[in-house]
Amino acid sequence: MTSGKGGNGRRIVLWRHGQTSWNLERRFQGSTDIELTETGVAQARRAARLLAALKPDAIVASDLKRAAATAAELSALTGLAVAHDSALRETYAGEWQGLTHDEITSRYGEQYAAWKRGEPVRRGGGELETEVADRAAPVVLEHAEKLPVDGTLVVVSHGGTIRTTIGRLLELEARHWESLGGLSNCCWSVLGEGARGWRLLEHNAGTLPEPVLGDDD
Repeated sequence: MTSGKGGNGRRIVLWRHGQTSWNLERRFQGSTDIELTETGVAQARRAARLLAALKPDAIVASDLKRAAATAAELSALTGLAVAHDSALRETYAGEWQGLTHDEITSRYGEQYAAWKRGEPVRRGGGELETEVADRAAPVVLEHAEKLPVDGTLVVVSHGGTIRTTIGRLLELEARHWESLGGLSNCCWSVLGEGARGWRLLEHNAGTLPEPVLGDDD
């Protein structure tokens, strides 16, 4: 299967929101409703021009401001309405929210280390990563199932939620989800529908997906 419009199945583009002031401060946002910076808006506009070239069939987004504003840039170019869903919000992380990375590692060092080891951890007393996947992945699949043959869905969400959703759709064990790595602001990952389910075609991309040509196609 290629990752172009002429492929054999549907495609899901999972797009992280643009930059916020808390991103710059390395401050854990979680479900806190932080707006895009001017740079974040510019990132969203640039990325939207690229993603519009994929001729998406539908857009669904987190209802938090940073994701909704990012999605609005693609909506403006494509004319597609955005379906907002709170199930696509970032991981709720309780006492971690609003803290910088250094503050988290200082105050919750063992909890942070356990999370990085892949153990199920309620960071700051918040959600488990599997619980985030439990709420987000079904929403993504629900919208993907409505796509036409070779259709493309753009999901505008948050780094942690996107990673857990990819892990769930790829049927990876939760302890391996961290191996997917994070997404930069306004970058995206692409899942394609293959004969054996969803597979990862692009990860943390900032340019248009290219077809896979060669022995692994």
